[in-house]
Amino acid sequence: MAAPRRPAAPPNPPGVEEHFVEIDGARMRYLRSGSGPALILVHGLMGYSFSWRYVMPVVSRVATVYAVDLLGAGFSDRPPDLDCRLRPSAERLLQFLEKLGISQFDLLGTSHGGAVAIRAAAMLSEKPSPQLGRLILVAPVNPWSPHGRWLAPLLGSRFGSRMFVRVAGNRPAAHGWALRRLFGNPAKIHPGTLEGYMAPAALPGYLEYGLKIASHWTDGLRELNSALPKAARYPTLLMWGSHDRAVYASSAEPLRHQFQDCDLVVFAGVGHLPYEEAADEFNQTLMRFLETSSSSHPPAGTSRAAAIRDSR
Repeated sequence: MAAPRRPAAPPNPPGVEEHFVEIDGARMRYLRSGSGPALILVHGLMGYSFSWRYVMPVVSRVATVYAVDLLGAGFSDRPPDLDCRLRPSAERLLQFLEKLGISQFDLLGTSHGGAVAIRAAAMLSEKPSPQLGRLILVAPVNPWSPHGRWLAPLLGSRFGSRMFVRVAGNRPAAHGWALRRLFGNPAKIHPGTLEGYMAPAALPGYLEYGLKIASHWTDGLRELNSALPKAARYPTLLMWGSHDRAVYASSAEPLRHQFQDCDLVVFAGVGHLPYEEAADEFNQTLMRFLETSSSSHPPAGTSRAAAIRDSR
């Protein structure tokens, strides 16, 4: 009997190439486009490189953009013994950079990927190479957002995991409900979005990856709290949707104050995925940050982030 056919990934935007690299004996998928300084994009929980389909064609005008499928997610391999805690996830991201020979880069992470990005930044602050230039965080998981503090450990428990898999599984209705909750205005969900996010769901281990992360949620928040002082030195841009139901926008200001040089942009009426729901505004904000902070130096006593506000 022939082996079951592997589901196909959604088509990539024009100019975006699919590649694979081996990390810890497993194949890690990533998309690449553009030329110039390196920008690494890290997706959120249950997302993958598909999340950046509206970002890559724009930002690739000024950067070489790498959108990863973290091991366990998307169309990367899903080793059954994968350690999904923050530090091992950040270490695998740094291995990715090493394998590709990327010595200088900017880092953008969203949601759980934002937490991974913060952890990686903290680790890089103690290393001479590779060199992180700037940090962009989109509604990152953080210690000041209470959402998920009790639910995540419950879902990560043995009983909760079994119940979640039984109830959710690969049911489009469950995925559709979850997707609508991530948008401030569900009417702005583009055609094909649900199908794109569900494409990897047919692969074994799809839900297990998220449940493993949930099982370490409380420890992860403690680890983030310890990592933030080491990540605070990097020029940082925070972006949030005011109607975010996953990582509350009320946590944005406490998080901003942890960084030495940080700007916060909140998109009114937008949910947890501003790079989809408000793609044009998101891309304009991101491009301003990349172009302003790399092409000019603000006056003494003025943060780079403040210079971005002044350039609008």
